[in-house]
Amino acid sequence: MQKLIIDINCDVGEGLNNEHLLMPYVSSCNIACGGHAGDPDTMRAVVRLAKEHQVKIGAHPSFPDKENFGRQIIEMSCADLYTSLKQQIRDLMTVLREEHLMLHHIKPHGALYNLAARDERTANVVVEVVKSIALPVYLYAPYKSVLAEVAEKEHIEVTYEAFADRNYNKDLTLVSRAKTNAIIENLDLMFEHVQNMIFNQKVKTVDGVEVVVKAETFCVHGDNPKAVKLLEGLSQKLKEHHVLIR
Repeated sequence: MQKLIIDINCDVGEGLNNEHLLMPYVSSCNIACGGHAGDPDTMRAVVRLAKEHQVKIGAHPSFPDKENFGRQIIEMSCADLYTSLKQQIRDLMTVLREEHLMLHHIKPHGALYNLAARDERTANVVVEVVKSIALPVYLYAPYKSVLAEVAEKEHIEVTYEAFADRNYNKDLTLVSRAKTNAIIENLDLMFEHVQNMIFNQKVKTVDGVEVVVKAETFCVHGDNPKAVKLLEGLSQKLKEHHVLIR
């Protein structure tokens, strides 16, 4: 049987200090670079772990808002948002140069990710930041999002992302974290969720409707209290179904 290959990514460097437990089960990581969490020391530590485990490294910039962990929209001019995001990514790239590594991708965090997915103005800022980087990098973005559409028009390589540990609304937005059914914490439910997206290119929404979705990378949030056990179990179940994580 032909094996499928997918990427599993995880948000790291966010202060939980569980990266050494997560890295064996992921193929790419998104490193907080000072906006919502992180500083040069945390970036350096996580970069070295990723290097040790041969995990692809991405920048995880956000609205500059550590107080709210980047989960609230901050009113900023396009110029100020551009400057902040560019500096966050530069800070991570400085660490990468020290370790003789390359930046693989960029994935916005939290409120910035969700806003860019639906708001053209914000998506344009993110895309301009990606375009400003001298070396080609991938942009992790949701399928059929405004962010993906703007990036593709600008000839940026987009990797469609879906969430292994989050439930979806029928418009492909994520269920709000304020709701009790936002996060998937049961391994069997998570595997069923991911398996449907991989093999059928569909996601079952909280309304019970199946919606078409495409994804090449699947995120498990590192701040999920059960993240390590979920990643370990998901990795094993995918291998049993001839899906390689790479």
